[in-house]
Amino acid sequence: MKNFLLSAALFFCCYASFSQVVINELDADTPSTDVMEFIELKSATPNFPLDGYVLVFFNATTNGDSNLSYLAIDLDGYTTDLNGIFLLGNPNVTPSPAITIGVGIIQNGLDAVAIYHGNAADFPTNTAGTTANLIDALCYSNSNTIQPTALMTALNQTVCVNENQGSAAATKSIQRKNDGTYEVKFPTPGANNDGSGQTLNGVTLSLNPTEMTEGTSFTVTFTTQTAVTSNLNITFALANGSFTTADYSGNLSVLIPQGSTTGSTIIQLTDDAVDEGDENLKVVIGTLPDGYTKLNDNTEFRVHDNDYVVHAWGTPLNPTYGLVTSTVPVGYYNSLEGKSGAVLKQAIQDIIANPAVVRKQNYGDIVDILKEADQNPENGSQVWLMYVEKPRSKIDFQTGTSGAAGFWNREHIYCQSRGGFTNETSSDANGINNYDSTNADDIMAGHADGHHLRAEDSPENSLRSERNYGVDYNGLANTHGSWHGDVARAIFYMCVRYNGLNVVNGNPPQDPDGYIGDLATLLQWNVSDPSDDFEMNRNNVVYNWQKNRNPFIDYPNLADYIWGSHAGEVWFSTLSVPQNEAAKIGIYPNPAKDQFRISGIESGHVEIFSVTGQKVFESDFSGSNSVKMNISNGVYTAKITAQGQSVVKKLVIK
Repeated sequence: MKNFLLSAALFFCCYASFSQVVINELDADTPSTDVMEFIELKSATPNFPLDGYVLVFFNATTNGDSNLSYLAIDLDGYTTDLNGIFLLGNPNVTPSPAITIGVGIIQNGLDAVAIYHGNAADFPTNTAGTTANLIDALCYSNSNTIQPTALMTALNQTVCVNENQGSAAATKSIQRKNDGTYEVKFPTPGANNDGSGQTLNGVTLSLNPTEMTEGTSFTVTFTTQTAVTSNLNITFALANGSFTTADYSGNLSVLIPQGSTTGSTIIQLTDDAVDEGDENLKVVIGTLPDGYTKLNDNTEFRVHDNDYVVHAWGTPLNPTYGLVTSTVPVGYYNSLEGKSGAVLKQAIQDIIANPAVVRKQNYGDIVDILKEADQNPENGSQVWLMYVEKPRSKIDFQTGTSGAAGFWNREHIYCQSRGGFTNETSSDANGINNYDSTNADDIMAGHADGHHLRAEDSPENSLRSERNYGVDYNGLANTHGSWHGDVARAIFYMCVRYNGLNVVNGNPPQDPDGYIGDLATLLQWNVSDPSDDFEMNRNNVVYNWQKNRNPFIDYPNLADYIWGSHAGEVWFSTLSVPQNEAAKIGIYPNPAKDQFRISGIESGHVEIFSVTGQKVFESDFSGSNSVKMNISNGVYTAKITAQGQSVVKKLVIK
């Protein structure tokens, strides 16, 4: 009997303990790309240990018939604060959350969040909701008319709170009242919803400068909202991930003297002479005494590596030609000789879609491919962003919400929705030596085909969406169109590599699947923005992974024999000027003023195109005679043609 009474007492004691914690506030829908999401728990007593609790997030479909989990967070080792508050949320939330949740992770609704007695391992992804060991739950939505029926039943909830009351979901949060019901009002993260409780002295971390280079120093400063009543010693850590204790030296503690509000220390960055790429230094503040709260924490700052690789060739904005040697195997294109029309197109496909040779990679592998193929020639720690024509650090790859500013992403030139291969390969990276076989009918392989995927600014990537090149999308204002030819040649490749993909003049039909780009514009872009060293290098890199090449980079004028002015004519590789021969042909002086001469060739015809592809001048030339012109200052492309062969050169007019 005594053992029974003891067990019962322990049961009720544990039950009372575990029932002390409730969901106090939730802000799932926040402005812009959901960078201020948070969830707040509250205990009945202050400084309450959360050992044995797990927070589980559940998802419902639009008709409310799903109740499966998508995230579980262990709360072991954490404690609520002086007011019984415990905060989890995005890095930008103030005060700083005790547990950081990635941007865009908390779903807007129809959804639910629940506290259980247990561990995250008890709730793997897609675990059904249950009342077993349930402590508290909140079902929420962004509509008064749609309810997460299955979730509410599974969690034994009779109420679903609409965060979007008054169409203000982005600026309001769901908050628990003292009577256990919920209301929607302006967020109060880290504080009691009714305004009661002890006011905590907020501590803010700052670094100067906020971006650093190896070998330099920076200052770490801590500032309190009000003067401290006794000496406050704050410790912090810097080592995280690839940034280790070998990367810096200095004192990792700061003293704020009694009566003051600030203190600082200087950290020296190590110049290690090793090319390890840019890194993120993360400042993690140690435990603060009672009465203080962190207004920011786990804050990342950029450390630029000064040992990056520089290549001899130029960026697409400042192209070079003939410096990168093609890795095309001997005889790779021999089967194209003497063919024309549909037979020529089929012969190309037989090479680049050969199931015995060509490899199909995963979408996850594309990140590694692009870090090599789209590497900025001027700084090996960066990738070159195609549409916006500028570099960005490789470590700024987007892992959260699509369209986030300051990040780069994988851009499908032949967009997924038009190509019919949306999300058709795994996001897990398998590596270069793990691949599947493929063929011309394997449209799914287009999802992860490196020949038409480029590193791109994330917001511009979202803005481009599935807009049609040459008709609806020509690039940002005040940019130079240095990617026009790259896009054209990528689309030409896709339309030959995969059955069912095409390019036509004008806008595609009502149903855009299988069509993208205005053919006439793309053919012009292929000439006005010629294949350069940057593009040849990426052709080599992708070939190393996929074991196929983009023939329209190796032989740009091949496109004219499939779709353009030479369509139907017999192709011979001698009709395309080899790079080593093209390098001998030059324009001088360059920059020019009102006239120039062409060297390396006796006579021929020259056409000059603007960066938008508009022909602004043409003339025959012979011998050493000057070509006279009258066109505005700017950067142009000169197409030089002789004996049925053409080369393209950059021309600057001043």
